[in-house]
Amino acid sequence: MIEEDKQQENLDNQQGDSLEQSSNQSDATSVEEPTTSTEAKQPPSVPDQDLSGEEEFDDDDTEAPKVSAEEMAAAAAMAAEQAAAVESLMMSNLAYQAQIEELKGQVEELKAQYARLVADFDNFRKRTEKEKEELDLQSKCGTIRELLPAIDNFERARSHIKPQNDAEMNIHKSYQSVYKQMVDALKKLGVSPMRPEGQEFDPNLHEAVMRETTDQYPEGTVVEELMRGYTIGERILRHAMVKVAVAPEPVAAPAEENPATPATEN
Repeated sequence: MIEEDKQQENLDNQQGDSLEQSSNQSDATSVEEPTTSTEAKQPPSVPDQDLSGEEEFDDDDTEAPKVSAEEMAAAAAMAAEQAAAVESLMMSNLAYQAQIEELKGQVEELKAQYARLVADFDNFRKRTEKEKEELDLQSKCGTIRELLPAIDNFERARSHIKPQNDAEMNIHKSYQSVYKQMVDALKKLGVSPMRPEGQEFDPNLHEAVMRETTDQYPEGTVVEELMRGYTIGERILRHAMVKVAVAPEPVAAPAEENPATPATEN
């Protein structure tokens, strides 16, 4: 019973305390006056800042990291290796530059040799073509020279044979047609006959086999062509055999007879 009374008394004390606290809170709220609308709410104060833009650092010295002797030796060895590598690269570069210059010299020499070979080959080609043309011309001239006597015989026949009847005329026309074909073939090959009559004698073209004393032509003029000469281009196939005019010798005037002189007596 006594314990129950104590519990009841504690409950009553707790209720009285709670009521007293509630009354005190109500009195405090009634005492506070409401803030007017004209009062502006003040922003929270901001501490002054340094506007110089420089941050403040702690002046306390930081301790530098300690480097061991092994690390320093390793760094020195690495630096030495890098220096050796750089030096090796520089030496290699110099060697490459020297090799490049040597190769440039070889290229220039090869270019000069190539130019000389091209010039020599061009000269050889021109010389070979000229020799070939010369050989062709020599063979052509040799063949034509063998045919010239046949041409001479046709010309002699035409000048000496005089057909008397129709049968002889037919024969004459037949071999003259062959002669004409041969002459046309020689013209296609570039062969042309000389016409020396009335021209001045030229030992490079003519061969004088006879002389004729005459006053109708100047001395040294070709009077007659005895055997026709031929040329092919600028080359002489055969010299023309000609008769050359010679000026007549002047007639000596008759010597005047001197009158006989009388003999003188001693």
